[in-house]
Order: sequence, then structure tokens, then C-alpha cells
Amino acid sequence: MNFSTILYEKADGVLTVTLNRPEKLNAYNHLMMTELIQAFDAADADDDVKVVIVTGAGRAFCAGADISGGSETFNFDKRADKTALGSPVREDGSIDYSHAAVRDNGGKVSLRVFNCLKPVIAAINGSAVGIGITMALPMDMRLASTNAKIGFPFTLRGIVPEAASSWFLPRIVGIGTALEWCMTGKILTADEALEAGLLRSIHAPEDLLPAARALAADIAKAAPVSVTLTRQMLWRGLTMAEPMDAHRIDSRGVYARGRMQDTKEGVTAFLEKRPAAFSDRVSSDMPDFFPWWDERSYS
Repeated sequence: MNFSTILYEKADGVLTVTLNRPEKLNAYNHLMMTELIQAFDAADADDDVKVVIVTGAGRAFCAGADISGGSETFNFDKRADKTALGSPVREDGSIDYSHAAVRDNGGKVSLRVFNCLKPVIAAINGSAVGIGITMALPMDMRLASTNAKIGFPFTLRGIVPEAASSWFLPRIVGIGTALEWCMTGKILTADEALEAGLLRSIHAPEDLLPAARALAADIAKAAPVSVTLTRQMLWRGLTMAEPMDAHRIDSRGVYARGRMQDTKEGVTAFLEKRPAAFSDRVSSDMPDFFPWWDERSYS
């Protein structure tokens, strides 16, 4: 696929999406948002993609929002990509906060990653600041280079956390750590992020992508439909009120999968001490109770 701000490369069941504005430290703009969403749409529709890796070209993962527009960068009333959607300001001067022009562009990508049918691994090769790290929060595992610097500097820019990070970050590192990082805007080393649980592992720069690919290969051996269900069960389980809610979904999943060819193959392969050859496909063999949640709209 041809993109301007990202690279899209498939090999051995793994899709590598590379943020590709190295001259701008892969700063995030409207076109990158659009292309990332398109890339995840394509990944979901492609049964040959078992796992997605996201990384950055050059020395940065993503240095945050492209602020080349200067002091009006975060003034949506002055941004062409937002004014093209119309004005959220009503005739009486009040604001329609459900208007499309109010929506945060980072959140659109974070929500698309959250809803992805394939596991997503972040390979953070350098600076990941602002949207550069918040877009990685809904990714399932985050590996980083020893060169990585991570920061949530929103209050230092006069704005607030975005990309649904106020939901994701406390669930990953705890509320106290999330508050400290977001209120101070401090820049974290990879070691600090690892200690807090934000990162799975740290690697020498030359070892980062090989480590991400090895992890992806381990995941790709599993039954794709089961992986898709498991990903959504665990993420969406974070909002369940009590264990019975999880039990209902677990039971549906075990029952539905137990009737499918993959489960017969998985058990037989185990008994025969050979690798399993799973044939059920995400595009056609998801159980009829999926999705079990009501998708919420922005408005």
C-alpha cells in the first residue's frame, strides 16, 4: 500500500507499520492520523496479518504533534483540517462539544488501535512524547530502545492529556504514577518507564525490532480467532463490574470455539506433539456473539 507518512510492510504474518517523517522526528499530523487508521483497517481485513508492529523511522518513534503551525496549533478554530468539518460554535456563541470538529485527532487513532482485531506491538525506537506515547498505550505490548525518551508534556503546553490516555495510562501504571507524569510533564528514561510497568522490555537499538518480531512470531503461532477474542476479552474486561460479567463472555467463548475446527486441531496437535495448523479465519469465523458490546459514538 502506498502512503506518504507511514511505511506498510508485511512479512511472515507480521505487518510492520513505520511512522515515516524522520526529518520531522515523525511528528504527528492530520495525514498521519488518516493513514494510520487506513493501515489498521487494512490489517483487520487481511487474514495474512496475524500481528502488527508499530515503530518509527530514524532516531525518533514520534516526537508528538506537529507544531509547525506555531501558537495556534491547538486552536481548532484556526486549523484547516478542523474548519473543513464546519464550526462547533452555535449562533448564540455556545459550543456544540459533540461536533466532529471538536474531536481530538489522537483519540481517533487510539480508539482505532483499541478496536483492532489483531495484536499490536509498539517498538519504541526513540523519543515518544505526547501523542507519540499516548497512541502506544492501547497497543498490547511496548518494547523500547535504550535511547527512548518518553513524556506526557500536555500541561507544559497548556493543554490536557489526549488520545484517551486518561483512560489507558492509569490502568497500565496506576493512578498515582499517571497523575505525576501528566501533571509534571517530566521526561522519562526507558528505565523509569520499565520500572513503572509502561514498558515490557528494553533493548539495544539494533536489537529492538528483532525482539519485537520474535514476540510477534510467538503470538502468530496461536489460533488467530482465539487471539482476537482474547485481546478484546482482556481489554474490555477492564470495565466489567464483577466476575460474573467476565464469566458470561468466557463461557460464550469456550462454547463457540469448542465447536470449531481450530480447537480440534489444537488438541490433536498437542497430543501428537506437533505444531498446530489453525485454519479458522478472523474474516469469516468469528463467533456470532462477537462483538458483545455496544459501540459508543462520539456524540
